[in-house]
Amino acid sequence: MILQEIIDSLSLEVKTPELDLRREVTGGYVSDLLSDVMGNSHEGNVWVTLQIHLNIVAVASLKGLAGIILVNNRKPDADTLKRAVTENVPIMTSTLPTFELVGRLYDLGLRCR
Repeated sequence: MILQEIIDSLSLEVKTPELDLRREVTGGYVSDLLSDVMGNSHEGNVWVTLQIHLNIVAVASLKGLAGIILVNNRKPDADTLKRAVTENVPIMTSTLPTFELVGRLYDLGLRCR
C-alpha cells in the first residue's frame, strides 16, 4: 500500500506536504513509548502515536518508517515539522482516537508487519 492511499482513505491532514508521499507502507505499528517503537517496529511501517515532540522524528528516521500518524487531533510544533522535513519523515494528523484509526488501517488491509 502507498502512503498517499492511506492519507486519502482516512482523510489525514499532511503536515509535511513537501515530502514524497508515494512511499510503500509495509505494515503498521502503534505505541507511545519510543523505546518500544525502536525495539519492535519495522522498516516501512507507518507509526501511529499521540506523541508530538521532536524525538518522534529521530525514532522514525532511525527505523526507516514510512511516516507518522498523530491521533486525537494532536499538532506537532514547528521544530518537529522542520526536523521531519530534514529527515524525510512524513507527518500526518487525524482527529480520530487511536483505537478507531487503527481499526480503519486494519480495514484497509494494513497489518503489523
